[in-house]
Amino acid sequence: MTRFDGHVALVTGGASGIGAAIGSRLRGEGAHVVLADIDADGLARAAAADPDVATVACDVTDSAAVEAAVAETVRRFGRIDSAFAVAGAARFGTITDIAEDDWTFTVDLVLRGTFLTVRHAARAMRAAGHGGAVVIVSSLNAHVPLYGGSSYAAAKAASENFAKSAALELAPHGIRVNAVLPGLVATPLTAPLLGVESVNADYLARIPARRAADPSEIAGPCLYLASDDASYVNGTSLVVDGGWEITNYPDLAPLLEG
Repeated sequence: MTRFDGHVALVTGGASGIGAAIGSRLRGEGAHVVLADIDADGLARAAAADPDVATVACDVTDSAAVEAAVAETVRRFGRIDSAFAVAGAARFGTITDIAEDDWTFTVDLVLRGTFLTVRHAARAMRAAGHGGAVVIVSSLNAHVPLYGGSSYAAAKAASENFAKSAALELAPHGIRVNAVLPGLVATPLTAPLLGVESVNADYLARIPARRAADPSEIAGPCLYLASDDASYVNGTSLVVDGGWEITNYPDLAPLLEG
């Protein structure tokens, strides 16, 4: 497939998980890709696996770092056509007991990181005058509460709504912004949860597909939203969860309190 021939994309959180899968799928369809991440070792592995992929160290909570990542994308490939805001993680704890620094860490990474990625990518697209597409990877937890993860769920809900505001503001510049809300995905972020047998079983019992998604199964919908096939799709949210949202969420209290 070559629907992204000549296309230039920046992927934050690109060293592993969903971000790495997006980068791989983009490269496979002809795109020039810049992977941005704070994980230097992960970026090195990605570059070793594909010498044509570009990498840049980037803390998405640092405005100057994100601006530099966008500038490096334009410097290297002459333009930026799409940006994928994937970087995210969480520090867990109940509302009454979580350290305030842990709450701030999660909200800054998930929400501020999304804001800065969209801000600087959109500025570059607007300046070039050719439009573009932004895909924000939110979470099913934007809709479904998460015991012990209120900071993550709140930030993901905010990032989903932010996508709609961004779509409204950037549409006059030909820039589309959409959100993808993954359910359970087998990534380094979810590995600690899936490693607890009872919790893993509880997850799978609630997912009609009876399994976690592979990161590539999230990458596909993300690429669709960045492609010309989605040229009239803007400000929407696509839940990709194997049917989980139509059931209910497992009880994580034993994991956090046991």
